Amino acid sequence: MNTLATILISGLPMAGGWAAHVRWLRGRLNTARRDPLTGLRTRDGFTRRATVLLKDPRAVVVLADVDKFKHINDTYGHAAGDALLQATAARLAHHVGRSGVAGRLGGDEFAAVLMDDHGTAADLLTMLHGVLARPVDGQDSAVHTTVSLGWVRAADFPADDLSGLLRRADEAMYTAKQARAGMRRAGLGRLFATVIGRRAGRTGTHDAAPVVAVAA
Repeated sequence: MNTLATILISGLPMAGGWAAHVRWLRGRLNTARRDPLTGLRTRDGFTRRATVLLKDPRAVVVLADVDKFKHINDTYGHAAGDALLQATAARLAHHVGRSGVAGRLGGDEFAAVLMDDHGTAADLLTMLHGVLARPVDGQDSAVHTTVSLGWVRAADFPADDLSGLLRRADEAMYTAKQARAGMRRAGLGRLFATVIGRRAGRTGTHDAAPVVAVAA
């Protein structure tokens, strides 16, 4: 056996060990980008994928927030709250599909980027709201909530990056949450973010994104 062959053979165990190490590192990285409760991407993982998807003019950015989640946790216990978050995550991911991405930003707040192939985002999100509002299997029938949605079509604001689009969707979602009766959907117009906004420091006015307003 020549010297080159001997070197190659002796290096096989090291190469195999390195390949296994790379697979392990990739697995750890993927785990770090997944929320342990829901299996959705974490904020970091969502941001990476969403940024790529926003290059597509069909992209729609969505924020979803579980209404009265603290009340459910306080009344029925954290197990009920966790089950609700898991069901919401699974339904959101299924609705978004493989062409989009869904993530849990924290607490009871979820984000998604979906592809609007036929210009029917409003209909798609109305359907999504109905799906998210379904009772959770195996839970007390008294555990019931809705989910408020805010959304923006990325093509309407081509100068905005993901952060800017999420801000617009967030303001739209807050407006939807406050509209407990009456308006359920608004077109392009103006949104007024108030001093009592859901996030501290939200003031002033901004150009509006389309809104699906969901009554609690």
